[in-house]
Amino acid sequence: MAAVVATLIGVLLLLAVLYDAARLVTPREPRCPPLARLRGRKAALDAAEEWLVGLRMHGRVDAAEYERRMEALAHGERVPGKEGRWA
Repeated sequence: MAAVVATLIGVLLLLAVLYDAARLVTPREPRCPPLARLRGRKAALDAAEEWLVGLRMHGRVDAAEYERRMEALAHGERVPGKEGRWA
């Protein structure tokens, strides 16, 4: 029984590592920078704005999506992108 539990835990850990590695190498935008959340709401919005500008400069969001997300940031909201991740 202990071998089954150990195998199950090992498989779950392996799946978590593979998921994390796949997420890191995909071309989609990553999550909001975590340090911004520690500094407060205004800092988080500023970091999200910088992040969004970077996405626009690298062509990862189109002009309409950029404008929609910037307008939401100007109103103090962070909005999810098409992939469901925050900017």
